[in-house]
Amino acid sequence: MGVTKTQIFNTKQNELAIIFKVLSNPARIAILQYISQQDSCICNDIVDEIGLAQPTISQHLKELKSIHLIKGEIEGKKVCYCINLDKWAEIQNLCNAFFNTTKNNCY
Repeated sequence: MGVTKTQIFNTKQNELAIIFKVLSNPARIAILQYISQQDSCICNDIVDEIGLAQPTISQHLKELKSIHLIKGEIEGKKVCYCINLDKWAEIQNLCNAFFNTTKNNCY
């Protein structure tokens, strides 16, 4: 299998690629939608809401945490998750900048 050669791309391109890769899983999108619509941090409800096994949910949460899109706080024996609003806004700005640079010259 070939090497991706990320070093030939600029920082923004690599950052967007990582973000899009993490967001490319529909389960992660569902998790983000669920967490973002809650009034407080989510502790145990994710498994019941999404319908996947706990280890699967944990792996998806780990991927979302890897790009700092969610934050986890330990409360006793549980980890409660919230959207990292600063990173959420940063990713939104990166995506907007990416999509807003497209020229409308094709019909």
